[in-house]
Amino acid sequence: MSAKHLSPQELSECRLQAVRLRLDGHTVAETARRTGLSAPTVSAAWKAFLEGGWEAVPVRVRGRKAGQAERLSRQAQQALARCLAAQPAGDEPAWSSRALAEVLKAEGYTVSPRAVDHWLEARDLKPEPLVLEGLERRRSTAGRWYRQQVQPVLEEVRRAHGDIWQGGVRVSRPGDQVVDEPRRYQLYLHGKRGVLLSRCFASPPVADDYLALFQRLPAQANAPVALVFHGAHFQACSQIRQWLDTHTEFHLINVPAGLRSAPEAKQKER
Repeated sequence: MSAKHLSPQELSECRLQAVRLRLDGHTVAETARRTGLSAPTVSAAWKAFLEGGWEAVPVRVRGRKAGQAERLSRQAQQALARCLAAQPAGDEPAWSSRALAEVLKAEGYTVSPRAVDHWLEARDLKPEPLVLEGLERRRSTAGRWYRQQVQPVLEEVRRAHGDIWQGGVRVSRPGDQVVDEPRRYQLYLHGKRGVLLSRCFASPPVADDYLALFQRLPAQANAPVALVFHGAHFQACSQIRQWLDTHTEFHLINVPAGLRSAPEAKQKER
């Protein structure tokens, strides 16, 4: 496949898939083979992700300039916050920007997924995934954690054609540009092609909230699932422990405290 024969949307999807494969530990050569992209294109997508996060990976096309984002009405923003506080209908574990835009359109609001993305970003609701690439070679606590707890599980799930997710729980910290915006407790996932899925709460999530998320992750019955989860440890929660004991196909991997995503680490160094 030659990138020049792809539409901008198709190329962007391939670049996102390439980054996801790299995050899962695949080499540039293996990623290029799986996506059909050239090795330089894979490397360029990876570099864009490391420098600017997921939003920097898709190719840029002509259109609305930065800073000219669609403005959501107060009513649309209230509807958006209401959706995030509820569980999506159907099988989705949480809300994507596209799903939120579709629900708001059905309610009569003119909203695009990009406008939803801008709204989430302004409220610190766009967390980046952890970059696991290269951890297996590090002589550190993080490297040992990856080699001993993460790598064997991911390899087992891949062999069984299961699903690999990243996720976590965090508290948003809206910037000064958003007036009177409350902090939210955010449960989030990064799924296939790096798509961000979220639910938001006014108070810390309880066991039932976590389980509602976990139960929707398997794409098919009895398929293994690996979830690398940041921000919470569930050893003290008997309800979640019991659920995990009876769902042996679900592999929950806790991320050690202090291990940050590449964009977060880079930002802290500045």
